[in-house]
Amino acid sequence: MTSGREANLLGNVHGGEIMKLADSTAGAVAQRHSGGPAVTAAMDEMAFLEPVHVGDIVRTFAQVNWAGRSSMEIGVRVETQPWNDPSTSALHVASAYFVFVAIDADGRAREVPPLVPETPDEVRRMREAEIRRAHRLAKRQEIESGRHRVE
Repeated sequence: MTSGREANLLGNVHGGEIMKLADSTAGAVAQRHSGGPAVTAAMDEMAFLEPVHVGDIVRTFAQVNWAGRSSMEIGVRVETQPWNDPSTSALHVASAYFVFVAIDADGRAREVPPLVPETPDEVRRMREAEIRRAHRLAKRQEIESGRHRVE
């Protein structure tokens, strides 16, 4: 996957490299869903479950979990497998949730197609994404109201 330049002192790939890969994967999915350019607005959460060793084969999977007027939550799953042992099962090493905003040629937000969940898993993902969105908005509102009280 990477050279020693992207490794930490333990011989594992830096988390930032995995984050960058997840962001790129999420961006491709956001662009495909929205039918045009989309930019990262936030990374809601990233959980590192296992180390990624230099030389591992890394695979990323992503899907749109929620879509609003112009923003989307993209969930990313990162898996690895040792490069020299194809019989080893893939290992889930990280998960992340990114918020993307679709933009037009002038860089302004543009509308995205709605998301219509069809399976129980898609319904669950959308519900969980709505919870994360509500928490993001409530946190932002609480921070803003606290700033106005201090000033």
